[in-house]
Amino acid sequence: MTSRAPDGLEDQRDGVPADAGAAGGANYYHGGALAAARARFPDAPQPWIDLSTGINPVAYPVGSISADAWMRLPDSEDTAELERVAADAYGAPDPASVVAAPGAQALIQVLPGLLRPRRVGVLGFTYAEHARCFRRLGADVVTLDSLDEAAASDVVVVVNPNNPDGRLVPPARLLEAGARLASQGGALVVDEAFLDVLDPALSVADNAADAGVIVLRSFGKFYGLAGLRLGFAIAPLRIARALRDALGPWALSGPAIQVGARALADAAWLRDQRRRLAADAARMDALLMGHGFRIVGGTPLFRLAEHDASERLFELLGAQGVLVRPFPQRPAWLRFGLPEPDVWDLLHRRMENAVRSACNQS
Repeated sequence: MTSRAPDGLEDQRDGVPADAGAAGGANYYHGGALAAARARFPDAPQPWIDLSTGINPVAYPVGSISADAWMRLPDSEDTAELERVAADAYGAPDPASVVAAPGAQALIQVLPGLLRPRRVGVLGFTYAEHARCFRRLGADVVTLDSLDEAAASDVVVVVNPNNPDGRLVPPARLLEAGARLASQGGALVVDEAFLDVLDPALSVADNAADAGVIVLRSFGKFYGLAGLRLGFAIAPLRIARALRDALGPWALSGPAIQVGARALADAAWLRDQRRRLAADAARMDALLMGHGFRIVGGTPLFRLAEHDASERLFELLGAQGVLVRPFPQRPAWLRFGLPEPDVWDLLHRRMENAVRSACNQS
């Protein structure tokens, strides 16, 4: 199984980077760090089952890509058409407020330089890159326990649904907070990277531009094409223009534009995948609970579970060729992505072996 794009989480209160520390006293891995796992567990059986990311294991069928997409620089109208399709898919009323980028991570990197806040509040425990990128430019970043604490911040970041626990903040609450921050010259950033798997009514993309909210959407996670590097921002026009200028010309590849427009317009595939992912998430819950895990939360793309022996199980699962996502700051937690459709039985056997070994060691 191939490695997927890495992710990172940290507890901003502790300021511990996501790649620091240890899991069970051994090496610690970002999601998707399959090469590091192979080095740590050289005798693990093949093939590896990589459950460490929240990426759809069933990729969108990209179909044919024109020769022009590979051979020439993308025309600005090609990008504008993709943004029109994305606006329709995400419910944004004005395509000019939608900015296509080479992955949502690129937008996370660029936004701090445009917003230049002094104080940033991140609703935690959550994805680490927002805090890291704002800190890198000198902002004072603090963890918020609730949006009620947002008034003291220039910029507030909310990952919705949250990674890793799936926490959801209602849209009305987000829009209220966004309008309040905008009236003070601030901004609310809502990272909706995992919202495609949920009810679209939970998104604030339809009101983001008018409410002064910046919404980030990931393409690669839901469509299983993380390597394509495609993401979007929906933002007030002033910020959308600044983002386009910061990203520069030809930020996207021709193939990304073609595949992205095709996939985002495929409403039938989206509906089918939502149903399948919900069923597979329920199947993963049953598998985990059958092996003594307690479900903490998650989304249909990943499940967060805890176990009394989680730290040992991270190591024992790795020895079985199963990579999951640990959290040094939350040692009882492990996050499980979904497996490819043909490896469920293999996953069950390997998990059974790991849990049995953990019991024998206790």
